[in-house]
Amino acid sequence: MSDDEFHVHGAHEHLGHDPGHRAHPLAQYVAIFTALASTLGAVVSYQSAYTLSEAMLQKNDAVLKRTQAADEWNYYQAKSVKAHLMEMATELAPPERQAIYRAEAQRYNREKDEIKARADALEKASERVNEESAASLAPHHRQAQAMTLIQIAISVASVTALTHRRWLFVVAGIAAAGGVGLWVWSLFG
Repeated sequence: MSDDEFHVHGAHEHLGHDPGHRAHPLAQYVAIFTALASTLGAVVSYQSAYTLSEAMLQKNDAVLKRTQAADEWNYYQAKSVKAHLMEMATELAPPERQAIYRAEAQRYNREKDEIKARADALEKASERVNEESAASLAPHHRQAQAMTLIQIAISVASVTALTHRRWLFVVAGIAAAGGVGLWVWSLFG
């Protein structure tokens, strides 16, 4: 370069060269912590949504079985009415036709027993699936609480990056640990 010319340095040329402008070491820890907490939060959020979806599907299955049981009970009532009509017809019919009506009444009563067994089985299946749905939903509450604590940890860590207060980073760590604890409890508890 000649003496007549001068070179203007851009701001980017000084980054990383000036020891007075070094990044605060706490900021690096906060950045790593936030990245890990965000990743964990994404996993917990996915599991929570999956758990909720499974519980809702089971609940829908329970409702479907309960509806099928109600249909069977309606069918049972229809057969009961028909059996009663055939019994009444037996009493009112001439003697040569009474055997026909009596046989029909017996047939309807046999069919009622089969229908009752199906309705009872559907009701029991509905209760079983409903209990499974409640059991499947139980971890969701802990997962939602875990996600809340992880989000709090990320927020507090962000404030730590701005204020450089180490005690806030400790609070963020405690919140994250609580979130991890609730998440693990939801998996195995």
